[in-house]
Amino acid sequence: MFKTALKLKWIGALIAALALATGFVLLSGWQFGISETEPPVKIDKTEKPVALIEHQEVGKELLGTKADQIVTMEGEFVPGTDKLVAPRLQDDQRGVWVLTEFKVEGAAQDAGIAVVRGWQPEATKPAAAPEGELEITGRLLPSEGPEFREDLRSATLPTVASAQLANIWDSVLYEGFVTAHEITTAKGEAVEQSGLQAVIVGPQPQEGQINWLNVFYGLEWVLFAGFAIFLWYRMVRDDYQRDLDEIAERAAEARRKNGNATEPGNSNE
Repeated sequence: MFKTALKLKWIGALIAALALATGFVLLSGWQFGISETEPPVKIDKTEKPVALIEHQEVGKELLGTKADQIVTMEGEFVPGTDKLVAPRLQDDQRGVWVLTEFKVEGAAQDAGIAVVRGWQPEATKPAAAPEGELEITGRLLPSEGPEFREDLRSATLPTVASAQLANIWDSVLYEGFVTAHEITTAKGEAVEQSGLQAVIVGPQPQEGQINWLNVFYGLEWVLFAGFAIFLWYRMVRDDYQRDLDEIAERAAEARRKNGNATEPGNSNE
């Protein structure tokens, strides 16, 4: 069979099959390469503070490309809007978040946003929110969605849901909420809140997503590459088999002729 494969036509066919298989392998690599997409937003972007009023519009859904961003905003806390969200963990200790409406200066429709001022271990009345013009730097996070609360008399909320808070506060709110990492006065002085620990939320895991359809296409191209080589092998094998059949036929024809030549009555006197 090796001699058959060395025929010029099959050497040419092998070169063509290898070229075709190489093309299929390259297409496979391309499909595998695009099967994993990058995270919606990279950490190097989310950790650079941007103004909330420039980053997100009032009344717009907070998309994945906008969430998890460190934002800054100026404005004032609205007195009497404190809400407790429980249970919340801080250093593996159960407690509550203190949530307060913050009117954002320069926001459309005089909108506010829910701000997690801090964490405290007990669901008791928190320290009053700082007064006056303030600047807050924190992480913008998407709403958690309202949950059914079994005990309607509970003083705490189970989740931070913008739609629910807008009804409670009777106010126009940005979608999502901000965990306050730092609160300063208009003069840039840090504001301390008695009894509250700052809730520092780190960036979310930056994991790409896998498109399994592209992975399937990549595997298909690999199979096509293997099939190109297999097809060349089958053609060479078929040619080799035809050569063997022709040799067998010639041998059989020769035996028939020799047999006829040795039969009685066929010899010349």
